[in-house]
Amino acid sequence: MRSHRPYTPWLLVAPALLWLAVFSLWPALNTGVLSFTNVHTLSGGQFIGLRNYSLMWHDPHLRDAILNTLVFMAVCVPLLTFLPLLLALLVQRTLPFMGFFRTVFYFPVIASAVVVALIWQWLLDDRGLVNGLAEQFGLIHAALPFLTDRWLLLFSAIALTVWKGLGYYMVLYLSALGNVRRELHEAAAVDGAGAARRFWAVTVPGVRGTMALVAVLIAVNAMRVFSELYILGGRTGGIGGQDVSLVMLIQQAASGSDGRLGYASALSVLLFLLTVGPLVLLARWNRRVDQ
Repeated sequence: MRSHRPYTPWLLVAPALLWLAVFSLWPALNTGVLSFTNVHTLSGGQFIGLRNYSLMWHDPHLRDAILNTLVFMAVCVPLLTFLPLLLALLVQRTLPFMGFFRTVFYFPVIASAVVVALIWQWLLDDRGLVNGLAEQFGLIHAALPFLTDRWLLLFSAIALTVWKGLGYYMVLYLSALGNVRRELHEAAAVDGAGAARRFWAVTVPGVRGTMALVAVLIAVNAMRVFSELYILGGRTGGIGGQDVSLVMLIQQAASGSDGRLGYASALSVLLFLLTVGPLVLLARWNRRVDQ
């Protein structure tokens, strides 16, 4: 067999490394550098040390943005980790029309986030379908402010995100469930284990690696939430901007002809640090369980 030269593997991965360096590593490093300057959209910046980070401390919208983003992540991670698994267990069975139901559950994944948010905005408006049906059946006497109340707007965005992500993570679990040995379920059933016991003792350990991956993906996406709150909140983050997320705050700081790119870069660094924290905790938890 003909031997390869030592640098052959590096030549094969060179395009991917070049792409990573140009479009990921360099922008990240440049953002860190800009966070120490007062650069604006139409003017060059000067080095100002930690002034942008000091401004963040006094920003009245930053605490709301961090709270909203953390609440969004804390609710989305458990819901989107377990609900798709239950959904995958249901559609895994070989029953008539199961292919149709799998397609229906996956359809929101391929729909544009903007289109989905606009549909939900129409549904949850004061004169929308949800309030109309609730009033028609006498469940409420006045329209619920889904899009104007701070917490109702936030949890409406969470419901939208969970509904849209169910199909995607269901497919991941369907692949993982194929690797869970049926003999283990049969042996547990022979020992008298019920459906709930078999779920926690056989199914969950069998897909635990996929669950950790799903939790990480959801945590990262939740920290970057933007379009759901942006559209449902009328591009302002709700009344008084109380439902603004960290990414919306970055967009607001950097937009316009006088965009504060230096301050937006400092916010981006903060978002990066807040995103890395949950990932490290999840990685340590996964390693501990493996041991």
